[in-house]
Amino acid sequence: MESRPGAGTFRTATRPAPAVGDTSWQEAALAPTPGIDHGARSFGGAAMLGTLSSPGPEVADLNGGYLHPDLQPIGSLGSALARAARRPAAWDRPPVGGLPELRDWFAADIGGGLGRHDVLVCGAGQGAMGTVLRALGQPGDPVIVETPTYPGTIAAVHATGLRPIPVPIDTHGPVPEYLEEAVARTRARIIVTQPLFQNPTGACTTPQRQRELLRIARSHGAFIVEDDYARHMRHTDTPTLPPPLIADDPDGVVIHIRSLTKVTSPNLRVGGLAARGPVMARLRAAHIIDTMFVPAPLQFTALEVVTAPAWRRNLATLAAALTHRRTVAVDAVREVFGPHALPLRPRGGYHLWLRLPAHLEAGQFAAAALSAGVALTPGTSYSPSGEPSPHLRISYVATPSAADIGDAIRRLRPLLAGELT
Repeated sequence: MESRPGAGTFRTATRPAPAVGDTSWQEAALAPTPGIDHGARSFGGAAMLGTLSSPGPEVADLNGGYLHPDLQPIGSLGSALARAARRPAAWDRPPVGGLPELRDWFAADIGGGLGRHDVLVCGAGQGAMGTVLRALGQPGDPVIVETPTYPGTIAAVHATGLRPIPVPIDTHGPVPEYLEEAVARTRARIIVTQPLFQNPTGACTTPQRQRELLRIARSHGAFIVEDDYARHMRHTDTPTLPPPLIADDPDGVVIHIRSLTKVTSPNLRVGGLAARGPVMARLRAAHIIDTMFVPAPLQFTALEVVTAPAWRRNLATLAAALTHRRTVAVDAVREVFGPHALPLRPRGGYHLWLRLPAHLEAGQFAAAALSAGVALTPGTSYSPSGEPSPHLRISYVATPSAADIGDAIRRLRPLLAGELT
């Protein structure tokens, strides 16, 4: 069909169907070359793709990690985009490291005495993680990761040909004795951690644990990659947050990642990558190779968003909404799964880490839940080793309302009756 303005819609000429060739040869072409050690690069990313899938309007989304449009500051984003587009410099090539004003804002927002020369504007958290791992590691190198951890971290490690070395965490963060043993045994030079409202457990690394992390990294000559994705996802009852690891790091041990995406829109893919010392030159070079630079219109839009008077008001509005949704989700989980299903009820972030009864398997439960009209994430998706996990992650930001969250969780009650097949 062809639409002609002012005339109507018309049927076009019939087009022959495209020929379908034999693409089976690609299986051999994509396989590693025999006799050459390429490292263990993998581009599966099934777990990460699952978190980005759109389940459809008939399915309650307890899986998604981005704000529902009703939670996004749509008005502020639209106004910021319009103002950014009117800037003459928005269509010129930006500096390689990012707009100086935006780098200044990220430096002040992160704190720790950082300056603009310590900050690189990047394409949100996932892009920054890939850049850091490619810049610091060689194929086959070990990387310490938390277990469980965010699927995007696991995917980035595999895609760069690095080897994930899982280290357990508890409600206070990574366990120091296991971390030190793993670093000493593998001689890893990269440690990836989410100290604040860790995804998926919601754990916050205590100040004492933070000091232990820094001590271990310094004593072994390793970098800490600090994924501070949830710094602005406070709730109204969030206690005083500990400063980021980089704030107590004059020696350049910590590479800090902070993104605006989670608290604005999945389309505002702008973040800050902060580091001290010569490593910044390596990060900048890797970023240039990856993407050259973040488009100027997007950077100016981000700058307009975070410097507008509405920025703090929007964060306060989001904090109230997250608090209400968390309360509804926690109450529903306790009602359906029992009081012991949630060992941790984080007062920040956007998700809960739920432990299933012993007779249920998380993958089967998630599949059955989807058949019942509820999308959620099985714990295996967060396992660096791919081992089964008796957990589910429940996100409470992707549904239209708090009532939808409670209704969806209660819809899972019949699935607890017995074995799932």
